Amino acid sequence: MSVAMEVCAIAERAIAGRSPSCITEVVVEVGDLAGIEIQNLEFCLDTLLRIPPFTRAHAVVRRERGDVLRVASVEIDE
Repeated sequence: MSVAMEVCAIAERAIAGRSPSCITEVVVEVGDLAGIEIQNLEFCLDTLLRIPPFTRAHAVVRRERGDVLRVASVEIDE
C-alpha cells in the first residue's frame, strides 16, 4: 500500500496544482527485479485512484526487465 500511496503522491505533484480529480490514468513501470508484487500494486492503485481526491483515474502497470520502478506518465482531462 505504501508504494501505491507514493505513486499517487507523485501523480499529484506531476499535475502542478490542478485538482487530482482531473487525472484519468497513471502509468507505472515495474521491473521483474524491483521486489514489487504486481497484483498487489495494481489492486492498491486501483483502489486509491477511485476514491477522493482522484475519483476517476485508473492505473496501468507495465512490466519491465530489471529493477525499474517509476511513474512513466500521468494523463489528465482538462
